[in-house]
Amino acid sequence: MGNKNACIIVDLRSGEHLVHVPEIVTVLAAAGWKTEIALKEYGGETLQLAQKAAKKDYELVIGYGGDGTLNALLKGTMYAQGKGTIADIPGGTFNVWAKAIEMPEDPVKAALALVDSEPRSLDLGHFEATGLTPIKDARDARQAASNGKKSKKSKESTDTRHYFLLNVGFGLDATMMAHMSKPLKYRVGPLAFDLAAAKELPSQRPFPVELQQTDDKGRVIDRWRGDVWEAYVSKVPLFAGAVNIEPGSRADDGLLYVTLITANGPLKTVGQAVSLLTQHKPDRNITTYFHGTHFSLRLPASIDIQVDGSTVEPEDLLLEADQRALQQTNDPEQMLVDYHFDARPQALHVAVPRTYAGPLFEKTAQPGNSVPQEHLPLAKPQPAHAQSEEHTPGRHKPAYNIEVIGSIAHQGKQPTIIVAGKFKKPDTDEVQVLAVRINKRTQVLNNAGEPIPPAKLLELQEGQTILAEGEKTKRSVIKATSVRLAN
Repeated sequence: MGNKNACIIVDLRSGEHLVHVPEIVTVLAAAGWKTEIALKEYGGETLQLAQKAAKKDYELVIGYGGDGTLNALLKGTMYAQGKGTIADIPGGTFNVWAKAIEMPEDPVKAALALVDSEPRSLDLGHFEATGLTPIKDARDARQAASNGKKSKKSKESTDTRHYFLLNVGFGLDATMMAHMSKPLKYRVGPLAFDLAAAKELPSQRPFPVELQQTDDKGRVIDRWRGDVWEAYVSKVPLFAGAVNIEPGSRADDGLLYVTLITANGPLKTVGQAVSLLTQHKPDRNITTYFHGTHFSLRLPASIDIQVDGSTVEPEDLLLEADQRALQQTNDPEQMLVDYHFDARPQALHVAVPRTYAGPLFEKTAQPGNSVPQEHLPLAKPQPAHAQSEEHTPGRHKPAYNIEVIGSIAHQGKQPTIIVAGKFKKPDTDEVQVLAVRINKRTQVLNNAGEPIPPAKLLELQEGQTILAEGEKTKRSVIKATSVRLAN
């Protein structure tokens, strides 16, 4: 991406993210990006911050947190009808989306990948709770919805509509997420999901689901009824960083994928649990699949829900009248909630590393986004005898001995190479992340002091050392006049 006006929304999460924010800003500043920071301090604030950012017309809004932060970011953007691109720097437990697009977990490397990214069109799933029905009245409602007739759908309400990028899960996974220990999750990561699964599975029971698939005109084209352990409506194939729900789904195919893990007796149930925990995918022999653009699901109000990895109470999705009716009932299992799902093709743009070549997208990346070798900064070659003291790092300007973290080529107003690395201050031993900006005016030398093409800096490996000479800005960016390979 070229120069950007960006906003980073940070999930503080006990303060551990805060220390990395200046490092991220340093890398973005080296690319010429102007970045503002918004800190999420309490639950639900990310959505508000995302709406404000979308209304300010930032070209890029970046979420630094987990999948829940990303979901709030995309919802806020959609609610505010924002037109900018959203991006994700992983800082949560699972980071399903970041892993799917091969975004590095290290925040400095992720910032480099973000600079070297491109906007891709992305579908979203949309759903809302459209009604509450006593279970005793469900049979009458089924008789009214005869084959071939249009499915009745309530008017969309801003209070009940939700968007999702990954999936919505009803049943097992939502129960596991709801009962997962947060301290344990922060300490052991995705393993906490497996531990919660092992704990909760013995107490789980199947529940009834009615599915109805409709076409764009609202005509019913398929129905299904039965008992399930889990119902997923997904846009991408992964959940919790490991479980492969629907391998055929794509982030830009315009479709939703419904996966029903059916109840088929205790032995098959045990087999399904083993498949989820060990093979990280449902047993396809006892799983039912649908794909399309419009679905309705009816299931008990007692069933837990997760949206992109964050738990949601069914009551919070209902309109006020239905909320009151649910609160007045003594048994939520006797009340059925109707959920309606729609695919929203090309709903927004998301930043994806230019190097990503995986199967997540149906459409290929647009050509011409990479930086051709001939457009990289070129230092004027000089014969070895012409190298004088004025070209020796450290003679006239500050020099920094930097341990390399990563490097990228950046196509901004002027082609540059950015090298990010660690610098240990000699007086305090404090380690600081610096970003070295190399352009056509930078002299690049090998460890023998001989000039080399700047493109060689893109071959640097993590842990190598360079000596960079130049003035350091307040954002910790070194505008290099000279860079020399130290090893």
